[in-house]
Amino acid sequence: MFTTGRKIAQIAILALVCCAAVQRPPAGGSGAGSDAIRIPFESYTLPNGLTVILSADHTTPTVAVNVWYHVGSKNELPGRTGFAHLFEHIMFTGSGHVPYGLHDKLTEGIGGSNNGTTSNDRTTYFEIVPSNYLESALWIESDRMGFLLDKLDIVKLNAQRDIVKNERRQGVDNQPYGRVNEILAQTSYPASHPYSWDVIGSMADLSAASEEDTKNFFRLFYAPNNAILAIAGDFDAAQVKAWVTEYFADVPRGKPVVRPSVAPVTLTAEQRLVYEDRVQVPRLYIQWPTVGEKNDDQYALSVLGAILAGPRTARLTKALVYDQQAAASVSAYQGSKENVGEFRIMIIPRPDRSLTDLEAAADTVIDKLKSEGPTAEEIKKALAGEELGFLRGLESNLGKAMQLCDGAGYHGDAGYFRTDYQKSQAVTADDVKRVANKYLARGRVILSVVPTGKVDQASKPAQSKNVTGIKMPRPEVQP
Repeated sequence: MFTTGRKIAQIAILALVCCAAVQRPPAGGSGAGSDAIRIPFESYTLPNGLTVILSADHTTPTVAVNVWYHVGSKNELPGRTGFAHLFEHIMFTGSGHVPYGLHDKLTEGIGGSNNGTTSNDRTTYFEIVPSNYLESALWIESDRMGFLLDKLDIVKLNAQRDIVKNERRQGVDNQPYGRVNEILAQTSYPASHPYSWDVIGSMADLSAASEEDTKNFFRLFYAPNNAILAIAGDFDAAQVKAWVTEYFADVPRGKPVVRPSVAPVTLTAEQRLVYEDRVQVPRLYIQWPTVGEKNDDQYALSVLGAILAGPRTARLTKALVYDQQAAASVSAYQGSKENVGEFRIMIIPRPDRSLTDLEAAADTVIDKLKSEGPTAEEIKKALAGEELGFLRGLESNLGKAMQLCDGAGYHGDAGYFRTDYQKSQAVTADDVKRVANKYLARGRVILSVVPTGKVDQASKPAQSKNVTGIKMPRPEVQP
């Protein structure tokens, strides 16, 4: 249930299907007005520090409740990783006044849903319910914010710890190519850097987590002054405000949260790795460190990814998949976290095609783009795709609630979606050429994942360091 990454779009937007009015930007990507997207909302803060965002939409008799905690794996410490994701599971085991299982009955049992996700930077929990069950959803969320530890003991902790370990076995350790993110993070960032470990954490750290360590993590980060409550959908504002005050106002404020210091990372040289995995087909990953959510270069990098890979006419896709028929598929994208980011290319070869040759072919395509820049038509198509991806994220009540929370949490402005949209649509060909030359430089990580015992299938194997079994903990054997 852990997620990372930024939305990637593919085709042009035709219409918006939600309560968000859209005005088309001028042709050619010259920019969009700051009022191009309008989502009605109001925001206020309770005395205990809880930020509340209300966005009414009476289109359907449903409502989404999203509680956004500004805590992710970035807030952990070396040797104590996996806590944020562990709590994503613990939060569904019942709290002081909500017995285990009642949460599902009051959401899934009445035709709704509930879930949570964890990233490097935040953990979010949500319910989507019929409007007449909104009060129940608010009660559940307030109870686990204020009274979760009343019901958390070592038995519950051990049960969820084992579940997370099994999730790691299934999704990372025993999953083909499952360790790629972990290897790339450990290679791209110094060991003490808060983005150098995977969101799910390590087996050793999960095993070492004590009951008191876990409770202290909750006390610090799961407090109202580190949270945002967003409610989007069919509701009466006056009634909702009364419920929010009733259920959340008495939850005590926590201690001030000190955010980790995150230094930008620049790789001065190329790092070549090969990892032997239980796979049948090799893969090539090329990654450059870039920028995060608060740097405007992320928008041009996202457009760069759309120009390089995706539709049939994208440069890498056209050259490697269709013209040369050397690759089965290619992807390229900018992944923006709160403080840092990475631009990644992934290439899957066709049978008997060399990763070394594919790397060289990809570099040729990238070098040409860096030299000449993209065409006006490429910019037009990419911006249309970016627009579609952005607007699709606002089609649902939950999507709007998430967007409002991200704006408030990362930028201190729930209405940041207007700026976000405007900047994404203002990217020019010169911007793309500039970021391609600035970030897709020599300092990068090149990882070849190859079948066990076939290191010769790596890209430039003689120059690649074999990291199989190094730094990455081996899978545990289940009894």
